[in-house]
Amino acid sequence: MSTSRVASSPSKTKAAPEPKAGGSVAKRLQSELMSLMVRILQSSSISPVMQMSADVGISAFPQGDNLFLWSANITGVEGTVYEGQQYSLSIKFPSTYPYTAPTVKFETACFHPNVDTHGNICLDILKDKWSAVYNVRTILLSIQSLLGEPNNDSPLNGYAASLWESQAEYRDVNNKKYQEATATRA
Repeated sequence: MSTSRVASSPSKTKAAPEPKAGGSVAKRLQSELMSLMVRILQSSSISPVMQMSADVGISAFPQGDNLFLWSANITGVEGTVYEGQQYSLSIKFPSTYPYTAPTVKFETACFHPNVDTHGNICLDILKDKWSAVYNVRTILLSIQSLLGEPNNDSPLNGYAASLWESQAEYRDVNNKKYQEATATRA
């Protein structure tokens, strides 16, 4: 049996390759994707009464083969000024996920007190309240909830915040802006 000898000289030894960055992140994202897919399948096969407790109106998938860049969709919740409106979002995961929040942006223009004209979202769990226990599902549900319950104390869109108290006027402006945004996609 032959054994290979490694040179003992520091100049001739090679450092062991570092583990591929993002390996554990990729596993976490694959797990989250599978969980979302199961929930989407479950919510589409259950009765409308049971759907109230399911994750209705959210979905997310990687863009192509890039597990660190996802496309997501959110549908406005019934009974809000966003009811039935569908929004596309992008989610970019850092190599330090889940210890660092992903960057989430609206790709469909969204008229909202906590969303700026570039699609940036002001949501505490995406900033200083981030925790590694959050995942794609909780992020999307939080954003979906934010649509109907904005934080007008820290608006990114002052005009939207000023209209929020008058829901009828807000709904009219929001519907017009949504139609403009979605007409350009068609």
